Amino acid sequence: MSMSRKVQQGFTLIELMIVVAIIGILAAIALPAYQDYTKRTHVAEGLTLAAAAKTAVSESWATKGVLPGSNASAGVASATSITGNAVRSVGIANGLITITYNTKVASGATLLLSPVTANGAVQWKCKAGTVQAKYLPSSCR
Repeated sequence: MSMSRKVQQGFTLIELMIVVAIIGILAAIALPAYQDYTKRTHVAEGLTLAAAAKTAVSESWATKGVLPGSNASAGVASATSITGNAVRSVGIANGLITITYNTKVASGATLLLSPVTANGAVQWKCKAGTVQAKYLPSSCR
């Protein structure tokens, strides 16, 4: 009679539970980081949509020497016509550009682009408005 050893095949229950726990911990860390990343991307969309308004304000300053009081006087579409995936409106008031976001960032959250005029040129200063600081693009920090 020969003695044969039984060879273990597969994983034990505790080994499987450890793997599931590790995956759970990784997911708990990764999901909030990913959500912050997507909100930062949505905020950056507003800066892209505001590019035409920045050009119009700069052009008004260069040609007329005044900052436009509204979207109409700057020669751009109305504030609520400039929309995007996460952007509700892009408005101009006395040169100040206000980007308003929808619920993909935070309902009604704003990002402000303030013109600074010097030596006949316009430079832009980004202000947080009501957008949380952690969602601001690097150019606004």
